[in-house]
Amino acid sequence: MWKWLVRIGIVGIAVFALIQLVPYGWTHSNPPVVRDAPWPDVESEAIARESCYSCHSNETDWPAYSYVAPMSWLVRADVDKARDEFNFSDWDESGDDADKAFDVIEDGEMPLPRYTMIHRSARLTDAEAQILLAALDQMDDHD
Repeated sequence: MWKWLVRIGIVGIAVFALIQLVPYGWTHSNPPVVRDAPWPDVESEAIARESCYSCHSNETDWPAYSYVAPMSWLVRADVDKARDEFNFSDWDESGDDADKAFDVIEDGEMPLPRYTMIHRSARLTDAEAQILLAALDQMDDHD
């Protein structure tokens, strides 16, 4: 029995080592901020920076686990998709979608549960969500 467990362990370590060679997820870029979102107040900006900016901006903080596969693949894919959907760092491009951001926050779809499971401080309280929603609504009206 121990012989099989050792073999399985060795194979597992070898597979883990080999997947580190897959190049996707190795590079982590933070392109320049084109035009940051015009936050109406410091409080709403702080909430967005804590709960949204890690994926939805060009100011991503790349944690250590984002350099180790397979987590690096998931993190990189999430950030790429999030920036494509809505990017606070390119307001000229994304500002017209503030109403969509409003909707996903209002529906409780953002931030993603798999993100807040690790980053508990990114969870939005009801009060924080209301502040963020009010700010997005105001920014959408004054775009």
